[in-house]
Amino acid sequence: MATIFWILGVVVMLFILLIVLNYYRMKKLEKKPQSKKLISLNKQNFNATVKSGLILIDFWAPWCAPCKMIAPILSDLAESESHRIKIAKVNVEYEKQLASKFNIRNIPTMVIMKNGVEVKRLVGMKTKKMILKEINEIN
Repeated sequence: MATIFWILGVVVMLFILLIVLNYYRMKKLEKKPQSKKLISLNKQNFNATVKSGLILIDFWAPWCAPCKMIAPILSDLAESESHRIKIAKVNVEYEKQLASKFNIRNIPTMVIMKNGVEVKRLVGMKTKKMILKEINEIN
């Protein structure tokens, strides 16, 4: 019985250690400047921005760790893929109506729209390669 508690204690300590290490890793993430090609969406410019062409919309929040991790990837995509897709961001803290309209329950959520219609939804952390694969399937 004592060994079960000892093993359980070790597992809990390892879990806590993992949380602490991830916290410090997040704090040390390189702060890259955001691409000037990223579009910040709000309820005033949303319809005009998404009505034509292909656009990837990232629904995010400033306190969301995975959102912070995906931000440099989206910035890179905005720079390298601007000839075929627009990359935009919606801060769900400020744009609750847009988040509600798209039924956003988890962040980060990326919605790919073509000519104003949602064609794909990506939920959670994704790599650049995974996002490009999804874009290529649509385009």
